Amino acid sequence: MKRIFFFIITNIAILLVLSIFLSLLGFTGILQSNGIDLDYDSLMLFSLVFGMGGSFISLYMSKWMAKSLAGVKVIKSPNNQFESWYVQIVERQSETLGIKVPEIGIFNSPSPNAFATGSSKNNSLVALSTGLIESMNKDEIEAVIGHEMSHVANGDMVTLSLIQGIINAFVIFFSRVIGHFVDRVILKNERGYGIGYFFTVIFAQVILGILASTIVCWFSRRREFRADFGGAQLTSKEAMISSLRTLEKMSAAKLPDQMLAFGISNQGNSQTLRKLFSTHPPIRERIHALENTNFSENLNQQQI
Repeated sequence: MKRIFFFIITNIAILLVLSIFLSLLGFTGILQSNGIDLDYDSLMLFSLVFGMGGSFISLYMSKWMAKSLAGVKVIKSPNNQFESWYVQIVERQSETLGIKVPEIGIFNSPSPNAFATGSSKNNSLVALSTGLIESMNKDEIEAVIGHEMSHVANGDMVTLSLIQGIINAFVIFFSRVIGHFVDRVILKNERGYGIGYFFTVIFAQVILGILASTIVCWFSRRREFRADFGGAQLTSKEAMISSLRTLEKMSAAKLPDQMLAFGISNQGNSQTLRKLFSTHPPIRERIHALENTNFSENLNQQQI
């Protein structure tokens, strides 16, 4: 119930902020002054503000949402030997990657998982589940930390939000163009918009959103391979493969949607259609990619 409450309040707050921003820009609607024709400039402004704005507001709120929704406990001062080791590993990897040390956390879940989130590579959060800590040895945990730190260093959170924002904008734009066409040409409505427009917009936005999500998922799968390679380079190929094999045997902890794409453990799907909508490749494919990678080559030259 608490998570649902936070989710609803967050989305209402985002809509309110974006609506106020549009009002300050003088936005009055997506129709021209005659109340008949579509104003494409206004529609594009509306689409960009709600598409890009919503995505980046969520990005900047991601650490707060992770702490609230996933129940992440941030380690401010280590309380035990493991937490001290955990902090040392993150600090060492941060120095190697040339980034600011992220906030370091643990969230309570019996299943193994981990994620990274944050508004930039120098303002991020890395968290491990209690299940992962209990089920892996230190070499495997270090590789998982390296995987998440690679997400941070590669700027995956920002890039994914940018892609999601652009796609959101296109979906909002074209769903309303389709709705306008149906309302004016098929339903012969001459002024304003009838109920047919709103039903069409909702339907088109759902269909276009589903199709467009395959692009985001493709990017997310590609980033997952690179994060695996990054984790292997920060530790060893053997440690990264071993951690993935452990994850393959166990079910993943459910993460909030905002952090799902950056969770280390997601079984993925090997079926062609379902794979299109998966944020992660099948773990078996990830292991195979690591086994066939020559780490003496520069990672940027790897073809994924």
